[in-house]
Amino acid sequence: MRPLRTPIHRRALLRGTGAAIALPLLEAMAPPLEPAPLRYVCLFAPNGMLPAAWRPEGTGADFKWSPTLAPFAPHRDRVLVLGNLLNRASRAGEGHYVKTTAWLSGAPVHRTGGRDLRVGKSIDQVIAAHHAGQTPIESLVLGIEPVRNRVDMGYSTVYGANISWRTPTQPAPREIDPRRAYARLTRWNGAVSASAEPGALDLVLEEARSLSRRLGGADRAKLEEYLESVRELEVRLGRLAAMETAALEPPRGLEASRESLPGFQDRVRLMLDIIFEALRTDSTRVATLMFGNSVSGQNFSFLEGVEGGHHSLSHHERKPERMAQYARINRWHAEQAAYLVGRLAGHSDGGGSLLDRTVVQFGSGLADGNRHQPDDLPVLVAGGPWRGGRHLRQARPTPLCNFYASLIGEVSGGPTTFGDSHGPLQGL
Repeated sequence: MRPLRTPIHRRALLRGTGAAIALPLLEAMAPPLEPAPLRYVCLFAPNGMLPAAWRPEGTGADFKWSPTLAPFAPHRDRVLVLGNLLNRASRAGEGHYVKTTAWLSGAPVHRTGGRDLRVGKSIDQVIAAHHAGQTPIESLVLGIEPVRNRVDMGYSTVYGANISWRTPTQPAPREIDPRRAYARLTRWNGAVSASAEPGALDLVLEEARSLSRRLGGADRAKLEEYLESVRELEVRLGRLAAMETAALEPPRGLEASRESLPGFQDRVRLMLDIIFEALRTDSTRVATLMFGNSVSGQNFSFLEGVEGGHHSLSHHERKPERMAQYARINRWHAEQAAYLVGRLAGHSDGGGSLLDRTVVQFGSGLADGNRHQPDDLPVLVAGGPWRGGRHLRQARPTPLCNFYASLIGEVSGGPTTFGDSHGPLQGL
């Protein structure tokens, strides 16, 4: 096979009958005409965070990691812990749904139990619109739990299942099945199962082998690593399929203390790995993942020392044993976010790491779940253009939207406003 004489196009695909898999960045690809675009990932944890276990000790560069945020310690230089940020619009209304659905918009939420939903266009969709037409997938909107279309305290629970809003009245369609998310990523019309049926990778292997023979040594090794990663992903998706012997049914009521999705931990990691693969192949530049919906009763008894459902434990009533369990759940969510940050930091992307040009936001729309506080929100940011290694606490209560205004400014290259912002976030 003759070596490549012309550069590979950045949008080149490995094709087969019924599947097409995007390629990672290779040396044989034509160099980009412009610097890599700024990507955005948002990871949402439901039911708030225990402030005493979240908030670091000290501010500036001399802060000490808190128990909840300790999993980010290996990436200290790339992490900002933001403090004293609030979402004023979410002070109105009940405890959870308003604070969840307005987290990425800072907009008031229309109280309704019907279809006349109204909040505000979310920051992820504003960024996705800026990149519109430049990637195959405008944005990946992912979740873990199904929507329970009910009314609670006068609010539709649809609010509690959506942080990403395409328009003020329309949530962005989200995917909660990792197999469907993977199928979207690979343009695949098959279905990952526990059987021995060919997966998307099998359908493109012939073209992958042909391309490999024409690549240089470094690119060949990178392609082989990528294909092994995709294969592992398909195997894990097959294992998840094997766990699901029956269709999922929502639990009785808004919460069940023994509620547990089949393969919950596997689902979360699969979604994070799908986000990673989507970013490194430039299949999308925007992704959101909800680890759970508002009032999530996911059973976390798989964690040592934890008994029962998440929402129930978030209402700890200041009882030490319940607070300790709540904090352990918070730390588990931080461990998942730190896992993705680590994958991005460890992947080379045209002269730097993938994390260098990706902003990863992690946190919740509540502070203490016991009190439903929307002030001093737990927000951590990893990667992107800002100097990390700091606990950046604002001198006075400041709109969370000031951070979003700064983010849009970095994406668009000019000053802007967003929601109830009154300027960029000071200190970034």
